[in-house]
Amino acid sequence: MATIALDAMGGDFGPEVVIPAAIHVVKKITDIHIILVGDEARLHDCAKDNNIDLDKHFEIHHASQVVEMHEDPRHAVRKKKDSSMRVAINLVKEGRAQAVVSAGNTGALMATAKFVLKTVPGIDRPAICTTIPSYGGHTQMLDLGANVDSSPDHLFQFAIMGSVLAEAVDNTHQPKVGLLNIGSEDSKGNAQVKAAHKLLQDGPFNYIGFVEGDDIYTDKVDVVVCDGFVGNVSLKTMEGVAKMISRMMREEFKKSIFTMMAGLIAMPVLNRFKKRVDPRMYNGASMLGLDGIVIKSHGSADVLSYVNAIEIALLEVEKSVPEHIRECMEPLLKKATSEKAELELEA
Repeated sequence: MATIALDAMGGDFGPEVVIPAAIHVVKKITDIHIILVGDEARLHDCAKDNNIDLDKHFEIHHASQVVEMHEDPRHAVRKKKDSSMRVAINLVKEGRAQAVVSAGNTGALMATAKFVLKTVPGIDRPAICTTIPSYGGHTQMLDLGANVDSSPDHLFQFAIMGSVLAEAVDNTHQPKVGLLNIGSEDSKGNAQVKAAHKLLQDGPFNYIGFVEGDDIYTDKVDVVVCDGFVGNVSLKTMEGVAKMISRMMREEFKKSIFTMMAGLIAMPVLNRFKKRVDPRMYNGASMLGLDGIVIKSHGSADVLSYVNAIEIALLEVEKSVPEHIRECMEPLLKKATSEKAELELEA
C-alpha cells in the first residue's frame, strides 16, 4: 500500500480543496493511505463543513505553521520548520510516506525538499517536469522554472531524468528526447545549447537532436529539455494562448442567434476538444532529481486538478522513479570516477 503525504494547507484554497480531493482518491483507489498534514483544528472544521469523517479515511499529522504563497524560500527553510510543507516532506525523509503533494509556494517547496531530501547521487539540481498535451498524446517537458540558469551538464542530467520518467510513467520504450532550440540546424542556438547538444549526443538515451517550440505539440518528441527560464516562459505562453482561444471562441459564438445555434450544434465536438486539452487533467509537476517523490500542484487547483496530482504521485511511487534515475546515474558516476583516477595517475 502506497502512503502519500498531502500538504493540506498549501495553495490558494488549502484544505477546502485538498480534503475533498483526498476523499475522491480513497474512494476510487483502495490501495492507498493518505496522511493529511496541517492545522488539525482547521482540518476538522473543514471536514465538518463538508460532512466528512477525517478519522475514518485519513491519518492526521498536525503542523503549526503555513508557508505563504509569496514567502521567501530561504525564510521558509530557516523559520518554518513546523510548516505543513516541511512536515510533509519530513515524512518522506523518515520513510513514513513515499511521496508528498503540495500546492504551496513553488520556490519554498523546491528549496525545502532539496534541503531535506537531498538529490540522487550524480544529479546537481532537481528540475520541474510536467506533462504537455500534444497531438500524439502528451510530451514531458523540463525544466519549467527550478533553474533559471542551467549549464550543459545540467541539461544533460535533465535529459536523463526526463527519459526515465517518460519510460517509467508513460510506458514509452526509448522515449525520443529533444533539446529545445530556435532551430533544428546544428549552427543554431547559443553557446549553452550547442555545448549541451554535444553532450546529449553521447547520452544513455534516445536523443533526436534539436527541436523547436512547435514540435512540443507533435508526436516527433516525447521529452523536451530546456533550462528553467525558457521552460517557464514557454509554459506560461501556452497557458495564455489557451485562455485567449477559449475566450475568443465564446465571444464569437455569442455574436448572434445564428452563431449561438452553430455553437449548440458544435457543442459535442467542443466538449471533446476541451476534455483533450483540459489543464486540470495535466496538473501535477514532478520535482525530478530529488531523493524522494515530490509533486507540485498548481496553487489555484480545484478538486479535479488536485486529484490528478495525487494520482501522479501514486504512479511515480508504483514505478519507483527516483530509483530508476539512480540506476541510470550509477554507471556515469563510475565512469567519471575512473576517468578522474586515470588523470590523477598520469599527473
